[in-house]
Amino acid sequence: MRYNQSMSKKYIATAIPYVNGAPHIGHALDYLLADVFARFCRQRGDEVRLQAGTDEHGNKIFQKAKNLGVPVTEYVEENSQQFRKFIEELEISYTDFIRTSSKEHIARCQEIWRRLTPHIYTAEYDGWYCEGCEGYVTQSEYDENQGVCPDHQKPYIRLAEKNYYLRISNFKEQIRELIERDRMRILPTFRKKELLKLLANAPDVSISRPREQLSWGIPVPGDDSQVMYVWLDALSNYITVLGYPDQDISDDWPATVQFVGKDILRFHAITWPAILLGLGLELPQNLVVHGYVLANGQKMSKSLGNVIDPMEVIHKYGVEAFRYYFLRHVDTFADADFTWEKYDNAYNNELANDLGNLVQRVATLCRKNQLGVQAGANYEVDQALTDEYAALMQNFEFSKAFDLVWDKIQYLNKFIDETKPWELAKQGKLEKLNQSLGKLIGNLQLISRLLAPFLPATAERIAEVFSQTEITPPETPLFPKS
Repeated sequence: MRYNQSMSKKYIATAIPYVNGAPHIGHALDYLLADVFARFCRQRGDEVRLQAGTDEHGNKIFQKAKNLGVPVTEYVEENSQQFRKFIEELEISYTDFIRTSSKEHIARCQEIWRRLTPHIYTAEYDGWYCEGCEGYVTQSEYDENQGVCPDHQKPYIRLAEKNYYLRISNFKEQIRELIERDRMRILPTFRKKELLKLLANAPDVSISRPREQLSWGIPVPGDDSQVMYVWLDALSNYITVLGYPDQDISDDWPATVQFVGKDILRFHAITWPAILLGLGLELPQNLVVHGYVLANGQKMSKSLGNVIDPMEVIHKYGVEAFRYYFLRHVDTFADADFTWEKYDNAYNNELANDLGNLVQRVATLCRKNQLGVQAGANYEVDQALTDEYAALMQNFEFSKAFDLVWDKIQYLNKFIDETKPWELAKQGKLEKLNQSLGKLIGNLQLISRLLAPFLPATAERIAEVFSQTEITPPETPLFPKS
């Protein structure tokens, strides 16, 4: 299976989650999308670094620990491990894990602040603030949302305090030009248009809070009365995890791609580029923005009681089924819906029937007719499919690439029904029989390779079955029907 793009180094980044709650479906999407691309790149021979981690500073975390009656350091340690376990449950092939409360990150973040000093000033802030987002809100946003955060359903509060600011105005024109020229490509393209509108009116960004208002955070260098605002702290993780500024990161930076949810796009496409430009660093090559997973058409929220626990979904049918649903039935770029009925149908009708039954049928036919994989056999490969798949994957259109593979799976089921290999065997048409089964073997070998970024364990099982000189069906079905 050949690809057209040359091999290289890739650095893939995920948005680090805030550890004031349990992992949710949105976190899973970041990890899954990043993992699919990482596995695809490794399959081509690329050297890949995949970052994950936890965002551990801020008032919400400090208050949660206080309410629980535990030291904040103990609270973030426990929750960071919970996210790490979740990442491993999803079989995410990460290489680097960062915690923003680590002494290495803190020291590097303070040095980043020092290097940004020419672009930092102090001013009085008197305006609106969202405690849930830990973000400042412009008057126009306040008016548009009628004083209530649409994500947290809580009223904005009024703040009056002295803060340090990063001059976004110093970089606004350069950011606009780089985004328009796709030097930092924002996908899908309609998000790029949204962002450019936001950028036009983007204010300078507050990057600190008074210690009396925020005690749990990184101290501002040279000013013990102020603590770094969580977004400067958190965004810097993408380069501090690589060793910046202590080490030369030119082998890994700029990032090939960063995966983020649509709710944090502005921070990653305005604040983060300003920080990078202020440091003299390039912007990420791609920013891939995914939507929300809805529950029965509604946004998940604790207040509505419709939050889907990803661990419950994983434990019901296994991680491969979880990866299947959220990588194929959740569009890479758009909002999508989850219901248990849709999930059960996808498992039984697609994983168990389309794929599991196909593998079982072909392996059984091969065993009955004593047909195995011949040494040096050169089975027909659908190169057009491979090329189209690779193009979609390189453009981060993962759900479309997955659909393409599934179309091939459904085609092979139809091919069996139409050619009826069992009838060819009864009629003694051995040459046609061998051609038919050989085509099925070759295509299932190809499918196992194309599925590998999405369903690694399943792909490995298919590859094992259809690489033997004596093919036998799996002892247990790939996906037993529920």
